[in-house]
Amino acid sequence: MDTLLIVDGNGLMHRAYHALPPFKTASGIPTHVVYGFFSILQKALTDFQPTHLLVCFDTPAATFRNRLHKEYQSQRPKIADDFIVQIPMVKTSLDAAHITHIELDGYEGDDIIGTVTKKAENKNFTVLILTGDKDMMQLVSKRVSTVTPDIGFSKTKVYTPSEVIKKMGVTPDHIVDLKSLTGDPSDNYKGANGIGPKTAQKLLLEFDTIENIIQNIDSMPNGKIKENLKASIDDIQVAKKLATIETNAPIQFEIDTMKWTGFSDGLREQLIAYEMYSLVPRLFPKLKKEKVVKKKQEDKSKDQISLF
Repeated sequence: MDTLLIVDGNGLMHRAYHALPPFKTASGIPTHVVYGFFSILQKALTDFQPTHLLVCFDTPAATFRNRLHKEYQSQRPKIADDFIVQIPMVKTSLDAAHITHIELDGYEGDDIIGTVTKKAENKNFTVLILTGDKDMMQLVSKRVSTVTPDIGFSKTKVYTPSEVIKKMGVTPDHIVDLKSLTGDPSDNYKGANGIGPKTAQKLLLEFDTIENIIQNIDSMPNGKIKENLKASIDDIQVAKKLATIETNAPIQFEIDTMKWTGFSDGLREQLIAYEMYSLVPRLFPKLKKEKVVKKKQEDKSKDQISLF
């Protein structure tokens, strides 16, 4: 059976940045994001043996969510310079590895993931989404699971529909409605004032959807829940639009071009250029260690020559 592994590129870079100590090449170029990114990716590829592979990224451009809600994600801290400089390094390394990656101005990487996931699902692929973002759980189905790496990269947690229920208290189909009621502080939008996850779960269990909840507010018993819902209808409806991952983004792609057959030699040279001598044998286990050591020694010699 064909299996497509889709990688949340920005999520993986952030995880690598915060999990690893900063380290640099001899010339001072930071590389820990690149190192962590490919370490986690290699672990996932080894564990799940996908037949196809895709990496999706955000872009700096504003998205339709920013137009809908001006404060969307506005509270997030500025990205550090030593992170920013490594973003093109990750993408260059993916190009060297012949790994397809997609991004589109006006849409988040989540929307690219959602769009490709639905198409792959319709083609009877098994889809694994490598991400730490709980929003992605709304895409989980019989054929789609999310995979969350641990901080130490050694383990992963797979979220199937049943695991989503255990984690979130609702089915994948209700993730968006749950967020519509509770809001999302990390993305800086609110849902219904005073409605927490437990109350939201009870409301969804009774009414099934946000639309049904709104339609039946007047028939609810008088009390704080009814009062808060009535006062928050606009916020709830906006939250639902913000929380919903787009599954029909205007991107052109062919899943057949995403076939995974192993890292290309170009990546090996790229990683050696970044002085990641310990990572190369893990990604290229058939490569003779002597070749990497020789290259490392040559690089050291060049450094010594440059001192004179």
